Amino acid sequence: MSQTRLAVAVVMERTPLENNRWQSEKWEPIGVVPDSGEAGAAPRLLREDEARAQWLHPGFKLELFHDEAEGYYLNLSSNRPFVFVNWLEEEGAGVPKSVTVSYNEAARLLDAGARVDGVAMPAEWIPWLAEYVERNYRPEPKKRIRPPSFKGARRDDR
Repeated sequence: MSQTRLAVAVVMERTPLENNRWQSEKWEPIGVVPDSGEAGAAPRLLREDEARAQWLHPGFKLELFHDEAEGYYLNLSSNRPFVFVNWLEEEGAGVPKSVTVSYNEAARLLDAGARVDGVAMPAEWIPWLAEYVERNYRPEPKKRIRPPSFKGARRDDR
């Protein structure tokens, strides 16, 4: 897999909240899947019962960029690699806005006040990302800080 772009869809889940006086339901991304490629497709209800409703949001591109290689490396070196979903609640529904696999990009979005949640990266995407990181990421060499060769005597009795 030498491509740098995947078509993906995000699965959002709505869960009713009981005994919560401020909020009647909770939205969250629960997964990402390969997209079928339907251009301009609307979100589609996957399942609904009294415990939850799941919606598929197609039409996202997961694209890899050379300047984010360190963020991909950091994500892969964690115990569980994630796909980070930036999303908003609009008109009572959880709506994904973008996806990334860069730890650094997700952190920048969070720092800017965006709502970002990580979902488990599908196992078949990990080798794809690892190949990209192998080809494009070179860690910055560590710089040795040399101690000063001579410091004058320090006088604390002033």
